[in-house]
Amino acid sequence: MTQVNRRTQRLMAALPLAALFLVAGLDALTGPEPGYLSLLAVGPAFASLVGDVRRTVAIGVVALALSVALSVYDGMLGDRRSDMSLISIAGVTAASILATVGRQRRERELASVRSVAEVAQRVLLRPVPRRAGHLRAAVSYTSATAEARIGGDLYEIVTGPGGVRAIVGDVQGKGLAAVETAALVLGAFREAAHDEPDLRGVSGRLEKALNRRLSGEEFVTAILVEADPAGTLTLLNYGHPPPLILHADGSIELAEPDDTAPPLGLAALEVEGPAPHRIDFGPGDQILLYTDGVIEARDRAGRFYPLTDRAFLLKDDDPEAALEALRLDLVAHVDAPLHDDAAMLLLRFRDG
Repeated sequence: MTQVNRRTQRLMAALPLAALFLVAGLDALTGPEPGYLSLLAVGPAFASLVGDVRRTVAIGVVALALSVALSVYDGMLGDRRSDMSLISIAGVTAASILATVGRQRRERELASVRSVAEVAQRVLLRPVPRRAGHLRAAVSYTSATAEARIGGDLYEIVTGPGGVRAIVGDVQGKGLAAVETAALVLGAFREAAHDEPDLRGVSGRLEKALNRRLSGEEFVTAILVEADPAGTLTLLNYGHPPPLILHADGSIELAEPDDTAPPLGLAALEVEGPAPHRIDFGPGDQILLYTDGVIEARDRAGRFYPLTDRAFLLKDDDPEAALEALRLDLVAHVDAPLHDDAAMLLLRFRDG
């Protein structure tokens, strides 16, 4: 729980008693004429927002006791207004108890769903290895919703006989259907990356797996990478944002493909897949793969996140620390919940 959430919880917990004593103070100062006694019912009403049933009952009992005490103080115990106050407080307390029971049940259900989601997250998006062949790796996943754990963004690294292969993708759509498609892509990639002799063979396996399931209106943007220890990157871009290449000499470039290609899962278009795009990649070089949730993140003025301009944040010797610095800068730029999930995978050629 964040510090803001904890502060909100404390304020909400103090609200019922604060309301009770405020009403009691007003009644004691102004006397019986304005008729503030019935407002004591707001105490148990607020109590149903946080805490358990016992706390709600306790707040209700305090409200009833204050109502009786103020009635005696005002000399109106047994008066119709005093009786109506007691009836109102008792009725609101009973309703608040029912509301508290319902809220606690929903909280337990939500906790159970979150637990299942966290398990699914560990199965679907496993932690990437810090070292993969001749590369060092780090990953970051920022959900668009604070409560969410999984979504349609995906990533994976596999070390095979021919080098290191990686994928970063974004499933069109949201919800469980997107998660299911992401799981399908990752399962097919993990298997094909070990078996296929080249990257086109891997993408062909992904295409077949998707076309067996998708209806033709769904798709997955993705970029596949193969890192040769000899110092070459091979990229296949299927409608995905181009990776950011950071060379050891400080130069930066976007690895734009020579030809555009549609996303995976659109075989009905009968369009030829992308041609392999090769880039020199030597010691000290880095490649940042990311989803469109990164570059499409806007600040309060509507400005997109300037990823290329912020690439200097990846200078830390530790790839995980470097990627965390970039993630924090992205969150600070938006200064609000993200509108889309943002996944980033950083691969760095090990110097030794």
